[in-house]
Amino acid sequence: MMEFILSKFNYWVCIVLMMIGFYAMIAKENLIKKIIGMNIFQGAVFLFYISVSKVQGGTAPIKWTDAGYQTILYDNPLPHVLILTAIVVGISITSVGLALVTQIYKAYGTIEENKILELNRLEEEKNLEMSR
Repeated sequence: MMEFILSKFNYWVCIVLMMIGFYAMIAKENLIKKIIGMNIFQGAVFLFYISVSKVQGGTAPIKWTDAGYQTILYDNPLPHVLILTAIVVGISITSVGLALVTQIYKAYGTIEENKILELNRLEEEKNLEMSR
């Protein structure tokens, strides 16, 4: 049983990283910490896809010799290509998130979610009283 668990070590690392990232996105009040949690979660997903693409006994999908038409077991290259695209998208999302956090800080003077919600609630109450 222990051999099986250790043979799937990379999947266990993926699960732990996903839970750490998910916890940071849900439980933390600081918006920067939420973005960091999102990046940890994305990294875990990247690791998972790369782990799935590995074929036992497989090699890189590159033809090294002109040995004819012999059967060679290759790793799946498609997840690697998809992850390259996902990395670019992840960096873009992170930079947009950080830009939004700077604008939120300029508007509210804080990046703590509970304080921003409280300021919004007070603003709505003020607007409601003024409209009466």
